[in-house]
Amino acid sequence: MIKIRAVPALLIVAAVVFAVAWQGAPPHKLADFAPAITPSVTAATPQITAHFASSDMEDFVHSASITGLPGGDLMAAWFAGTREGAADVQIRAARFDAASGQWSAERVLASRDSTQRAVGKHIRKLGNPVISLAPDDRLWLFYVSVSIGGWAGSAVNAMVSDDLGETWSAPRQLVTSPFLNISTLVRAAPVFHADGSIGLPVYHEFLGKFPEYLHLSASGEVLGKYRIGKGRYSLQPTVVALDEQRAVALLRYAGDQHHRVLASHTNDRGRTWSTPQPLEPSNPNSSLAAVARPDGSLLVAMNDLEDGRFRLTLYATDSQLENWRTLGELDESPNPWGEPIPQADFTAVIREKFRASGGTRFTEPESLFLERVTARMCSTNGCDFDYEYPYFARDRAGTYHLVYSWNDMFIKHLAFNEAWLAERRPHD
Repeated sequence: MIKIRAVPALLIVAAVVFAVAWQGAPPHKLADFAPAITPSVTAATPQITAHFASSDMEDFVHSASITGLPGGDLMAAWFAGTREGAADVQIRAARFDAASGQWSAERVLASRDSTQRAVGKHIRKLGNPVISLAPDDRLWLFYVSVSIGGWAGSAVNAMVSDDLGETWSAPRQLVTSPFLNISTLVRAAPVFHADGSIGLPVYHEFLGKFPEYLHLSASGEVLGKYRIGKGRYSLQPTVVALDEQRAVALLRYAGDQHHRVLASHTNDRGRTWSTPQPLEPSNPNSSLAAVARPDGSLLVAMNDLEDGRFRLTLYATDSQLENWRTLGELDESPNPWGEPIPQADFTAVIREKFRASGGTRFTEPESLFLERVTARMCSTNGCDFDYEYPYFARDRAGTYHLVYSWNDMFIKHLAFNEAWLAERRPHD
């Protein structure tokens, strides 16, 4: 009887400590959001290109991020391994050369062993890298590690590069919670403030799912944290600054009440946030991405489904998130309901998708690709398609860059401009 009563008591104490600890850090001045960069080039010709940013055909790849670099190059990061949560998962990256229009070979930025050596404690698994160029041209990489338990036991690690990704500092863990420094995850792009400080959207999965806005100094020290939403059903906030003081956070909904995207607003630079409210688009408990446009509106990429991730759709919406229009599907299953297609039809479909994604740059013959992708995507029930975890960035020239997981085999990169968007006729 004593043991039976002791376990709930410990959980209650832990919950109380955790709840008190997360009431928020002491107030710290939050500077204005950094002003949006005016595009240096406005292309009149519609342009869209597609590439595979990753090149390894063997591993499970997921949760990509991308950032523009000075001169037009790009850098993307993702995690890869035998499966999500495996001990062999690495944080990998590749660089896009604007002159050649090609992605480089992959390189490893962090592993379980390198993180373990740097932070001085056991690391079980890694995930969710976020790479972003700060206004001072320092390149930041944030990623998740777990020492105990599942993703609810996560901590956020930070690395920084002063030479645009050629070399990196050793990872260090951000201290975001006094309760064992666990249950903080990152997924979406940071927002920069005018004083160089960093607003990092984070979320928690221990004793509930809820998002927060983590405020870091320009050198990556934690200055404060501000709750975006309470409760158990919202996570992975994507924050977009609307002007110097206002921003919106779009949230992944993890409940089973309405299956809708959630949104929260701030009018004081991220210090306080409105209660998240459901919006028009559907959300099947899946990550989404948003980016601001020069006219103040937003582009949003998401799985606009109530179930499944077999379609990735591009939306446009006003800054108040009241008027949503679809601009078309970015990728989708050939079956409109997401059902597996017969393997007899798969080869022709996947070959076309492979070529449309820049797959012809691979040194391996197309036949080898078809063999491996069939083994990964097909079973006796047919062949499934999956497009998920989009991540948006807009470079200094005004080009939009979107990366996402392509059937968990590749990281796909789409690049397009405002002229291409102008050709997309919005429809309900």
